[in-house]
Amino acid sequence: MQYILREFQLTQDYPAVYALWQHSGPGIQIRRSDEPGEIAKKVERDPDLFVVADVDGIVVGTVIGGFDGRRGMMYHLVVAPEYRKQGIGIALMEELERRLQARGCLRYYCLVTKDNLPALHFYEAHGWQSMDLFALGKDL
Repeated sequence: MQYILREFQLTQDYPAVYALWQHSGPGIQIRRSDEPGEIAKKVERDPDLFVVADVDGIVVGTVIGGFDGRRGMMYHLVVAPEYRKQGIGIALMEELERRLQARGCLRYYCLVTKDNLPALHFYEAHGWQSMDLFALGKDL
């Protein structure tokens, strides 16, 4: 199976990406910030930090990155269940890391729900370290 990594294209990819997020399992929590207008803002600001994995024109994986000039973030690293354990998730993560490093990012973070053990194990196996923090959020 061959895949390519490419930048997300809003009008072309959004429906498939949103469906992928919806069916990825409990680890991805879809919020208002995942609606088309909000994703359009993200793509306008950082088009190079939203990457998809594409197999024959079908989006099978995604990762979204953010960089504030000091620290980076990774959001929505997802691979369709039938394409998991084939290196796509690692490739997406490493591509985002390359792109963040090119911007001067020295450290980045991701948020994982504490009950998402497969994701926690995946990240730990690829150099991530657990941090003793509470994550807080507030809707505006």
